Amino acid sequence: MSAPAYHHGDLRAALLDAALALLETGGVAALSLRAVARAAGVSAMAPYHHFKDRAALVAAVAAAGYDRLYAEKLAALAAAPDDPIARLVAGARNYVGFVIDNPALYRLMASPELAGRPHADLAKSAAAPAASLAALVAAARAAGQLGDAEPAAVALQLWAFAHGLGQLAIDGHAPGADVPALAESGAQALLRGLG
Repeated sequence: MSAPAYHHGDLRAALLDAALALLETGGVAALSLRAVARAAGVSAMAPYHHFKDRAALVAAVAAAGYDRLYAEKLAALAAAPDDPIARLVAGARNYVGFVIDNPALYRLMASPELAGRPHADLAKSAAAPAASLAALVAAARAAGQLGDAEPAAVALQLWAFAHGLGQLAIDGHAPGADVPALAESGAQALLRGLG
């Protein structure tokens, strides 16, 4: 008996879901158009209707990661007090939590494999969290909470701090530590020092 044919109302979304699952279990090496098709239960040629090649698939998975990061950040900011510093601290904690919860996806998002290649959807998705951080820093500066610190430099410092802490955690260099709590206290200390 042959395998049943599946119809997906949104094939692209089904392929991305399959790719994300493969990424979590097998890492970036597991991502191929054929493997994603098999995991989604569609023909080997079906992914080519949405992704011209493996590079396009990988970029789309990374874009989905940035979209997820941004959605989670917005939820964290909505729950944070209405104070620019508190919102920046909540954003740093959320970023580190995302890295810890999604190590394979985060590694793909930060992968050199994607650097220097033009992927419009990826660029748009990656820009949203960065723009949000820049807006939060600008709000803190406008509220007089950052002294005369240059907003672009503050944003880069916060991003570097959260990225580094998250990377240390997923690389096994912070065993037993409450890394999201460290992100919170570290971001508060950094921002207090600037203000």
